[in-house]
Amino acid sequence: MAAAPDPVRRRRPRHCPEQEYVRFVRSQDGFNHHYLNAKLRYYRAFRERWPDLAAWFAEPLVDRVGRLPGESFHCPSFPASHKARPYLTYLGLRGYATFDYRWMFAVGQLRVHDQAALAGIDLGTTTLVEEAIALGYSSPAAKQAMHWSVARIVLRNGLTDVADITGEHVAEVLEAIRLFPEDPEFAAFYPSAEQFYEGPAKCWITHLHQLEVVLFHRGQVAVQPRKLMPSWKPPLALPPRMQAVAEKWLAARRLTDAPSTVEKLELAVRVFGQWLGEHHPGITTFADVTREHCLDWIGHIAEAPAPTTGKPLGVMSRIQRISGLSQFFRDTALWQYDDVPGHTLIGAGDAPKYPQKVPRFIPEQDLDRLMPAIDAIACPFQRAALLVARWSGARRTEIQRLPMDCLDRYPDGTARLRLSGRKTYKERVVPLHEDAAEALQKVIDLRRHAPERPFTDERTGEEIRYLFMSHGKLMSTFYLFETPIQAACKAVGLVRPGGRGGTGRGTVSAHRFRHTVGTQLAERGAKLHTIMKVLGHTSVNMALVYAQISDQEVLRDYQAVLGPGATIAGPAADELRNGTLPDTSVDWLKTNFFKTELELGRCLRLPAEGPCECDLYLTCAKFVTTPEYAPRLRARREVEMTLARDAAERGWDREVERHRCTSERIERLLADLGQPVDTPET
Repeated sequence: MAAAPDPVRRRRPRHCPEQEYVRFVRSQDGFNHHYLNAKLRYYRAFRERWPDLAAWFAEPLVDRVGRLPGESFHCPSFPASHKARPYLTYLGLRGYATFDYRWMFAVGQLRVHDQAALAGIDLGTTTLVEEAIALGYSSPAAKQAMHWSVARIVLRNGLTDVADITGEHVAEVLEAIRLFPEDPEFAAFYPSAEQFYEGPAKCWITHLHQLEVVLFHRGQVAVQPRKLMPSWKPPLALPPRMQAVAEKWLAARRLTDAPSTVEKLELAVRVFGQWLGEHHPGITTFADVTREHCLDWIGHIAEAPAPTTGKPLGVMSRIQRISGLSQFFRDTALWQYDDVPGHTLIGAGDAPKYPQKVPRFIPEQDLDRLMPAIDAIACPFQRAALLVARWSGARRTEIQRLPMDCLDRYPDGTARLRLSGRKTYKERVVPLHEDAAEALQKVIDLRRHAPERPFTDERTGEEIRYLFMSHGKLMSTFYLFETPIQAACKAVGLVRPGGRGGTGRGTVSAHRFRHTVGTQLAERGAKLHTIMKVLGHTSVNMALVYAQISDQEVLRDYQAVLGPGATIAGPAADELRNGTLPDTSVDWLKTNFFKTELELGRCLRLPAEGPCECDLYLTCAKFVTTPEYAPRLRARREVEMTLARDAAERGWDREVERHRCTSERIERLLADLGQPVDTPET
C-alpha cells in the first residue's frame, strides 16, 4: 500500500536514546520493579535485533506483528516484535517513528492512550469524548471510538493533538481499511475479506464515523460525514485502453450525477467488461465492440445466475445495466472520445419491458386499525415521520431531510409543510393535517437548541439545520419508517404469516401512505394539478394512475354489465349470464371495459379475435347493451325510421328493408331491457 507523499511520513525512523527510554520506564509509578525490568529487557532485545529501526520496517508483516491469531500470549512466533510494542508506541508518541496502517490493523489492540498518560502527553481525546456525549453518543461507545481512531491517526501521522486531525486523515484510514484485504499477507491474520468486513472492519469504520461526526461539528471537517462501508465488489479492471475510457467517463458523470447513479453506471460497464474478457478476450478497446456483442451480453445477463443469489437477475436490474451501458456508448460518442464505437450500439428497445403496476393504497379498514398504533409510538421522531407520511404523501427521503423551519401556517390557520423535493429538484408546499403538524412541532421543540453545526446541502449549497437528526447526523429512513411501521403492523395483527421466526412481516409499508394519499385525493374529486402538486409529480401520467384507480365511471359501467344482477341485452348477454365466457376473457374485460364503448353499448370482442369486420354491431355476437343506453337506442330508432321513410319516397327498396331491420332490432333490445320503445312522457 503506497503512502501519501507527506514530509512527516518520509522521515527515517530511528531509536530514541537509551537513557531517555530507561528514564521513562523507571518513572512509571504503580508498577512493580519486575514488570518494569521486563519492559527494559524486551526493549533491549528488540534494539539488539534491529539496531537500525528502518530494517524492522522492512521485515515481513508477520515478523513485525509478532503474535499471530490463535497463538498463545507467552509463545508468539516473533517475540522480539510482540513484546516491544510498548516501546514502539513510545517512539510514535515522541515522533521518532510513524507506523503504517497495515501493521496497526494486524496488531489489533494498542494501548496508545495508556502510554501517552504515562509520558505526560495529553492528546485531547477527553474533549472529543465529551463532545460526542453532548451529541447523543453513550460514554463507553464514545470513549472506545475516539481512543481507537485517534491512536491510529496519531501513530500514522506523528500528531500530538486532536486539533490537528483533518478529514483527509480520516479518509486515509478508511481507504487503508478498504485496501487491507488486498495485502499479500492479509490471509495470515483474517480468514477472508468478507469476515474482515463483517467483523473488525465494520467496527473500525463505526469508530471513524463517530470521530468524523464530532470533528465536523467542531469545525475541523468541512463536509458532513457519511458512513460508507467498504464495497465487496472487485475494483474496475479492464484492458488498459478500455480502463482509461471508462474511468474518464465515470469521472465526468460524477460531476453531475448522484453517487448512487454513478455506482449503477460503473456496475454496468464493469459487468460488461468482465463478460467481454471471458467470451471475447481478443477485444482490448471499446472501438472493437459491436452491436452483436452487446446483444449477446444482454442474452447472457437474462439467463446467467447472479453470484449472490444464484438466480437470474430481475427485470429491473437488467434494465439498469442495459441502460447504463447504452448511456456509456451514447455519452462517449457525443463527447467524441477516442477508442469508442462513436455511436450508440443499444437503446431502450433492447431492454426488457418493466411491468407497470397499479400503486397499492391502504384500505380504509386497515388504516382504522393502524393509525391508533402509530399514535401510540413512543419515539417522537418516528411518530412524527409516519404521521407526516400519512397526511402529506411525501417521499421518505423528503421527510428525512425536512429542515427545522419546515412548518408554518396558511392565512386561515391550516398547517403548511415545506418539502425539498429531493427526487425532482423542485421544492413544494403542501397542506398538512393537524395531527401531523402537532407531532412535527413537538420534534421541532425538542431539536430547537441542539448543539449542532448546520449541514450543507450537496445540491444547492445552502446551510440547513435538519430536523430528523441524532448523534450529530441524519436519522436513517430505516429507523424513521421501516422499524416503527413493522412494529405497528404486528401490534394490530396486519402481518403476513410465515415470516422470520414465525412472527410474520407487516402488510403495510410507509411508502403505501403516499399511494393512499394519491388515491384518496382522486376519489374525492381533486384535480390532476392538485394531485401533482401534493405528491410532487412532474408528469401528468404519474398523477393519472391515481385517477384511473378511482375512476367512478369505469366502476359504474363495469357494474352495469358485469356486476351481479345487471340488466343486459344483446347477442353476448346469454354468455355473460351463464358464465360461459372463459376467465381470461373476463379478466381482460375487467381491465379494458371502458375502452370498448360504442355508440349504443359495448363490444366484448377480445384482442385475439382481431378487428370487427362489420359495421352493423347491433347484430354482432359480441354486442351488449344496458338500460342506461335506452335514450340513445330510442334516438337511433327514430333516425332509422326517418331514413326508412325517406328511402321509400325515393323508391330504394333495399335501403327501406335495411333501416326497418335495424329499427326492429332496436325495439327487441329495448324490450329485453324492459324499456319502453317510445320516449316516456315527462
